[in-house]
Amino acid sequence: MVIKREEEISSKPIDKAKNTEIKWLISRKDGAKNFELRKIIIKPKGTIPKHYHPNIEHEQYVLKGKYKIGLNDKVYEVKEGDSIFIPPKTIHWYLNDSDEDVEFLCIIPKKKGYDTVYLEKL
Repeated sequence: MVIKREEEISSKPIDKAKNTEIKWLISRKDGAKNFELRKIIIKPKGTIPKHYHPNIEHEQYVLKGKYKIGLNDKVYEVKEGDSIFIPPKTIHWYLNDSDEDVEFLCIIPKKKGYDTVYLEKL
C-alpha cells in the first residue's frame, strides 16, 4: 500500500511536447502491478504532438480547464469532468489554446516498455 502527496511529486517535461509536464502519481516503482496513474499538466499554448502507442490503451479524466484533443481524424473540445478512452494504435494529439493550465489524469496499463511513435510536430 502506498499513499503519496501530490505536492511531494516532482513534475517533468514530456519529451517532444511544448509547455507540458507529467507527474507519475502511482507507478511500477510504487509496486503497481497492473496500471499506472499519471497527471498531465498542459500550460497555456502547450501542445503534445501527434503520436500513437502500438500496444497500450489510455483512460483519461479531465480535472481542470478545456482543450482540444485530436483522435485519428476528428478533433474534440473536452473540459473538466469529461472522460476519454484512447484505444491502442489511435493517433492522438493535444492543444491547450486557452490562457489557463489544463490538468488531466491518465491511466495506462503497466507494460514492459511501451512505445510512443511520434508522427510530426503539432
